[in-house]
Amino acid sequence: MAVGQSGSSEQAVAQPPAPASQPPPQVPLVLCESKPGQRSHCPADTSQGVVLVKSTGEAPCLLGRTWGYDDKGIWVSDGCSGAFVAGVIAGAQTKERAPQYVPNAGFLLFDGDKGQVYFRLFSYARYLNQRNLESSYVDFFGNTKTVPLRQDIQLQKFFAPFSGWFLSPKMRYYLYVWSANTSQGDPAQVVGAGNLTWSFNRFVSVGMGITSLPTVRSTEGQFPYWLGVDARLIADEFFRGSYTSGVWLKGEFQTKVKYMAMFANNLSTLGVSAAQLDNRLNTQSFSVQWLPTTGEFGLWNTFGDYDDHQKVATRIGVHVSHSLEDKQSQPGTEGIENSQIRLSDGSVIFTPDLFGPGITVNEVDYRMMSLDAGVKYKGFAVEGEYYWRWLGKYDGANTGGIPNIFDHGYQVQASAMPVPRSLQAYFGASQIFGTHGDQWEVRGGTNWYVMKERGLRVNGELMYVNRSPVGYTAYPYPVGAKGPVFHLNFEMNF
Repeated sequence: MAVGQSGSSEQAVAQPPAPASQPPPQVPLVLCESKPGQRSHCPADTSQGVVLVKSTGEAPCLLGRTWGYDDKGIWVSDGCSGAFVAGVIAGAQTKERAPQYVPNAGFLLFDGDKGQVYFRLFSYARYLNQRNLESSYVDFFGNTKTVPLRQDIQLQKFFAPFSGWFLSPKMRYYLYVWSANTSQGDPAQVVGAGNLTWSFNRFVSVGMGITSLPTVRSTEGQFPYWLGVDARLIADEFFRGSYTSGVWLKGEFQTKVKYMAMFANNLSTLGVSAAQLDNRLNTQSFSVQWLPTTGEFGLWNTFGDYDDHQKVATRIGVHVSHSLEDKQSQPGTEGIENSQIRLSDGSVIFTPDLFGPGITVNEVDYRMMSLDAGVKYKGFAVEGEYYWRWLGKYDGANTGGIPNIFDHGYQVQASAMPVPRSLQAYFGASQIFGTHGDQWEVRGGTNWYVMKERGLRVNGELMYVNRSPVGYTAYPYPVGAKGPVFHLNFEMNF
């Protein structure tokens, strides 16, 4: 999941927010327009501020994100278009626009000269049936393990972020409370976290705090806009990093090329206290995405073509990551967001005596790379990603004889919108080719957008998995799962 980050280029399908109070007829308006993937600059006198009077474009106009101003005029980007009042008259205008609802951004609670506050809520209820899975499995080392088989109904997660800017539109904040009710009683069941960002311009932003490490496409910041509800395919879940604390640079090389570079404490900070961390700041992750045709890939760069592109949209992404991970700084096995380093049979690499009596890995060097590509057109989308992971340079008792471990795998997803804005169908497949066994899964599902907007959806998903190497209470599979799993979700996201 993708918690604690801002999105990339937007092609929103939501209706624009309600207009502010209209200025007197004699007040000259500055009209500034942009298309998805485009940035426009309109000359204006901005010496005493700018007021957005009316949003008219294809995407929400969010100050500091899709519109702003400098000493030479007003800029708009990524589908934001609007009518603005600038100069002396703008300073005299009163803005009584809040509260209002901006789809996919939340409720604008406050909008003034000194700051802005947006509030969102995300939650979903899930019925999960794992009763047809096999009740046990044998791992690569010959150990027989029990597979817990669940059937339950949960208000699965609760996510409440506040975002906006303070004193300057360049000073952005994203602060939230996040709870996983499936992990009641486990460490980090409730998380209060977020990040602070100074946005110099569209080319460079500097952030610090907790965000998702950009190890794979699904951690670039588009959660929860996935085809399924909060459930990655097994290869994505197996190879990726998670949410962690650090500092990062993010922005554009040019309109069609985006980047992020992050330097962090470890692969996953949720459920890990500062006292458990080493003192080396030895986690790095880098991503570049290229959007060669339209310069965007839908709202928040999400999976599937709910946006209904009328021109072919394409993307290619690459992610490269490295971390020295130690036994102490791993999240709990049932934590709110589990991303422990596992072998392809599901074994946690830090398990004592895993590789033999008296052998315990206390530290491992993790290196990972992924390459993804996708295409969208008129409600159809095909998207895939390939992963490579290397583990080595072990430290611990008697680890000299453990060979380096190389695992690789892929995922592919295809989707269509048979009823635009309302009904979506999709199929996914994933496979892991591992030193300690090959695992795979297939799944199919449908999304019904109840109000013909992204904010409410009913999702049903049927999956078949062969020996899942990943699993925890917030994920639909347990470790070692073999057989069919079904879950039904009702999601609210505004």
